[in-house]
Amino acid sequence: MRRRILSLLCFAVLESVFALGQDVANDRRDRHQDRRDLRQDRVDRRNDRADIRSDQHDLSKDRRDLSQDLRRGDFKDARSDRRDIRKDQRDLRSDRRDVRSDRRDTRTDRKDLRADRRDLRTDRRK
Repeated sequence: MRRRILSLLCFAVLESVFALGQDVANDRRDRHQDRRDLRQDRVDRRNDRADIRSDQHDLSKDRRDLSQDLRRGDFKDARSDRRDIRKDQRDLRSDRRDVRSDRRDTRTDRKDLRADRRDLRTDRRK
């Protein structure tokens, strides 16, 4: 009977050690994924901002062309310039929406990373 209790106790201890080791590995993997997400969100925001600058430049150029076409009375080119302006405005709205989304993702990832670090500190204190 003692032997059986001792073997069950050893089995329970070994099982908890393995579970603890797997939790540490999962925590490390989760923190790594959060940091990678943060880096990718920063890259996305940087690219979106570059797209915004490019779209703003295109938009100002198209507006300039539109005013010149209207002054000259070239209504066919003015129509295509208006189409380009609408397209650039759509792109600009889309890029701004992407920046907001990436900013929100960054905030969420930072919050998650801070929570993971806080949990790690409390686990080490135990």
